[in-house]
Amino acid sequence: MKRFNLRHEILLQLVESAQDGIVVAEKEGDDTILVYVNPAFERLTGYSADEILYQDCRFLQGEETNLDAVTVIRHAINDQAPVRTVLKNYRKDGSVFWNELSVTPFYDEVEQITYYIGIQKDVTTQVELALELDVARETIQQLTEQLATQS
Repeated sequence: MKRFNLRHEILLQLVESAQDGIVVAEKEGDDTILVYVNPAFERLTGYSADEILYQDCRFLQGEETNLDAVTVIRHAINDQAPVRTVLKNYRKDGSVFWNELSVTPFYDEVEQITYYIGIQKDVTTQVELALELDVARETIQQLTEQLATQS
C-alpha cells in the first residue's frame, strides 16, 4: 500500500472541518486535560476552546451521566487502550445530548508523552428513537398479554 503523506497544515484543516467533535487530551495526574478542541466540538457542547482548554472533560458530565460508562473510559485511558461508548452529556446551556465517544491513545516518541484523541458524535436522535422503540415494544407485549388473558 502506498503511503499518502499529508502536510500538517492540510491535516489540521481536515480536522478543523470535521463534522464530529475532535479533541486531543493528555494525562495530568488523575485528570485527562484537553489540549485541543475543533470547532465542531465547540458547536456540539456550546463551550469555546478558551473556556475549556487545559481542563478535564468532566465538565460535560451531569446528574444522569452513566458512571459505569465513565469508569470504562477512565480504565481504558489508564490502560492506554482504545474505547468506544455512548453516554449522556450536557452542553453549556444544560441541555442533554447523547455522545458516542471514541478515545484512542497515541504515544508521541519525540515528546515521550501519550496523547488521546477523542471523537464525539451526537447520537441523540438514534438513542431517543431506540428508547421510544423499547417503550413501544413493551406496550405491545403488555397489550398482547392482556388480549391473551381475555380470550
